[in-house]
Amino acid sequence: MSTAVARLTPAPQLLDSGVMAILRTQQYRHVPVVARTLVDAGVTCLEVTLTIPGVLDRLSELTTLLPDEVCLGVGTITSAAEARAAASAGAAFLVCPALCTDVLDAAAQLRLPCYPGAWTPTEVLSAWNAGATAVKLFPAATGGPAHLRRLRDPLPHIPLLPTGGVSTEQAPDYFAAGAFAVGMGSPLLGDALEGGDLDALTHRASRVLEMVRTMRGRR
Repeated sequence: MSTAVARLTPAPQLLDSGVMAILRTQQYRHVPVVARTLVDAGVTCLEVTLTIPGVLDRLSELTTLLPDEVCLGVGTITSAAEARAAASAGAAFLVCPALCTDVLDAAAQLRLPCYPGAWTPTEVLSAWNAGATAVKLFPAATGGPAHLRRLRDPLPHIPLLPTGGVSTEQAPDYFAAGAFAVGMGSPLLGDALEGGDLDALTHRASRVLEMVRTMRGRR
């Protein structure tokens, strides 16, 4: 007899915009201004990764600097201990690079949405059956939209979030293939996290959001 999985739904900020911005860098210095730039452009679902030194110590501070409507989560979570630490720091959701069942178990106990990484049909289905909010298809660029489409054919009930090399120009192709949202890191952020051009970041963010709206027929 199967047991029903208590599953949380993705945050409205991700469902509405269709874009999760992934902030991954070697230093925290420029994270606040980049996050604010993204939010001002309309990207209100943000993931900061544990690879940013000291990010959990600054998460509460970052949250207070951003508008209340922003959904701020933590990525590169690979253990239950990291999941609990992120939750204690104020993370609104958790993201894993792989299928980490202990993280999914911790997320369920913490009542936090969790997006584990998967690539194959077996991994995708296993992640979903383990209680994933949605499954992060990673690294998406390795197989592109065609890989996502082929996964969706036998598994249409599983929401997929392609992440890893998703370019601004190719984002609509992932939606056409069946993605419910996209996760975008360096193709969206460019050099902004190293002190680069924030105007260019605003332009890229606005452009990708408009492309997503057009693809969804929301213009």
